[in-house]
Amino acid sequence: MTKTLYLVRHAEASQSVSPDLVRPLVSNGMIDAARMGRHLASKMQGIDLIVTSNAERTQMTSQVFCEQLGVDNKVVRVEPALYESSPKHYLDVVNGLSEEVDSVMIVGHNPSISYFAEYLTHEEIGSMPTCGVVGMTFENLTWAEVSKKTGHMIFYDSPDGIMGIKI
Repeated sequence: MTKTLYLVRHAEASQSVSPDLVRPLVSNGMIDAARMGRHLASKMQGIDLIVTSNAERTQMTSQVFCEQLGVDNKVVRVEPALYESSPKHYLDVVNGLSEEVDSVMIVGHNPSISYFAEYLTHEEIGSMPTCGVVGMTFENLTWAEVSKKTGHMIFYDSPDGIMGIKI
């Protein structure tokens, strides 16, 4: 029984829109999200659920990934607790997942999503760039058992990384 989790930092968003919650992706962000979705399509097969914060930029990132991965947007669940939150809120979401779900993508925000990736994998990830994606697996665990250092990182990609630019 393997569970798979993909942590995605939202793509690049407008800096000039207020309030923060409604900041949309800029055109470069849309391009990066599409590029990452296409690049990761073979690695991110069979996503059962996508959980996104209620921010416009995370929902837009989720939508582009759905299109590129061929995932029905009906599997997207908006979780307001992921907006301006802590890694504990991310863990609460993961620990509360149904056992019928084997593969989940969470789209969220820095710094929490980067801290959460490091917490689960004990890998040095640093600050995930916009549209960065960390994939990990959990062997022989239920979602409720996922906690510190239980994840095995399978990849870490970013728009610059797939273009040959060092992260």
